[in-house]
Amino acid sequence: MLHLFSTLNLQTGLFLVLALLFVLFYEAINGFHDTANAVATVIYTRALRSPLAVAMSGIFNFFGVLLGGLSVAYAIVHLLPPDLLLNISSIHGLIMLCSMLIASIIWNLGTWYFGLPASSSHTLIGGIIGISLTNAWITHTSLMDALNISKMKNILLSLIISPLFGFIIAGSLMLILRRYWNGNKKRKRIHMTPNERERFDGKKKPPFWTRMALILSAIGVSYSHGANDGQKGIGLIMLLLIGVAPASFAVNMNASEYDIFRTRDAINHLHQYYSQRAPVQLTQITKPSLVLPAKIDLIHPHSNKEPSNHKKISDGLLAIIKTQNILNNLLSYETLNIKQRIHLRHLLMYIASTIDEISILPTTTATDQLFLSKLKTDLLKTVEYAPIWIIIIVALALSLGTMIGWRRIATTIGEKVGDKEITYAQGMSAQLTAAISIGVASYTGIPVSTTHILSSSVAGTMFASGVGLQMHTIKTILITWLLTLPISILFSSSLYALAIKIFRIYI
Repeated sequence: MLHLFSTLNLQTGLFLVLALLFVLFYEAINGFHDTANAVATVIYTRALRSPLAVAMSGIFNFFGVLLGGLSVAYAIVHLLPPDLLLNISSIHGLIMLCSMLIASIIWNLGTWYFGLPASSSHTLIGGIIGISLTNAWITHTSLMDALNISKMKNILLSLIISPLFGFIIAGSLMLILRRYWNGNKKRKRIHMTPNERERFDGKKKPPFWTRMALILSAIGVSYSHGANDGQKGIGLIMLLLIGVAPASFAVNMNASEYDIFRTRDAINHLHQYYSQRAPVQLTQITKPSLVLPAKIDLIHPHSNKEPSNHKKISDGLLAIIKTQNILNNLLSYETLNIKQRIHLRHLLMYIASTIDEISILPTTTATDQLFLSKLKTDLLKTVEYAPIWIIIIVALALSLGTMIGWRRIATTIGEKVGDKEITYAQGMSAQLTAAISIGVASYTGIPVSTTHILSSSVAGTMFASGVGLQMHTIKTILITWLLTLPISILFSSSLYALAIKIFRIYI
């Protein structure tokens, strides 16, 4: 594996090691910061003893990272603007990554120390915004162009909606249980707190099936957390490696002939799709220039589209033709030289961005949107990937982090949200809501906050049960949530600007 980095100089190699350590430290903190939410309910309902609950959570976080896919990983990467992803120097990219990670680590450790359930996802996204805006300021480019606005908007919207969703769904489940599972003594046990269960039944553990439901839902939360939050670390490491050692990581060097065929087939189908919507003059180009044209104002004679919309298709078509020239008769990426691998990655990422833009045009039908989405998946098959060793080290960092430092956040969730102890029904409702919500988000490529969903779910069950909320704690948590994004932006921006000044790196 070390041969992949043999071309790096000493300075770049040291920065790479430092950045990798920061990523893994971030994931470890994420483990004991966010996963405390997953074990809080199962511990406070006495379904499992704390050492066993934490070990179980760590194990299933590991499997969540291992089996959770990569859709969220690259959703995080794509928050950075394409120009920044494709044109940063190695040391520059490492400093950017370290700045946003240090900002995230500082805020996560601070909120953990005070037992405040804050979102690691928010801190990371805030860090990305901070370095993007600072980079725009340094390079004198547009602040609006510094961010991938469409993707940023969707992800921020999901992070805002998810706690509201958790509060409403968990509260609704609680109301259903109170209405339809409350008819006799046996059923009423589910609405007991652990102390009530011990006082009335003389037993310390929940009823068997209730206990199984609590344990299984806690497993679901842990697995879903690993599948979602673990992917963020994978995405950061891949961003790092692609920037530092593009010869080895720009494309998947282990891609099979079939994987390359799928990419080539997607390109050919996309060529046909674009050719039907581009000027005849462009469809006849077979040897395009090495640089995409700065401006194309030609309009198809039978189209009513705006020039700007048509330009996306025209530029995309030129990039497709260049990609076809590289992929034709290609059986292995090993046969490409370093420059060709990097160029191919740039072309595929550019084509994917044009697909996103064309998919949202008013003239693009729902059928075409599905078609383009499938082509995009095949197109990126060999550039949006992660070697198994990266997935394993991130999984280990997250799972080991889960097994330490969990108590502070768990105490807040278990004791300081409501005025009464948490009941079995409340624990199950909150955990089931969180497990399903985070699991769905992981497989649809949407980064969400485990902390926000589970904390708001617990609050929702308390509210639906008529239990008073400890408003001091709720207000403190809400203020923390509101401050997380702007403070992370400020931290990462300041660290990045300071680092550039210290190392005298000019673009």
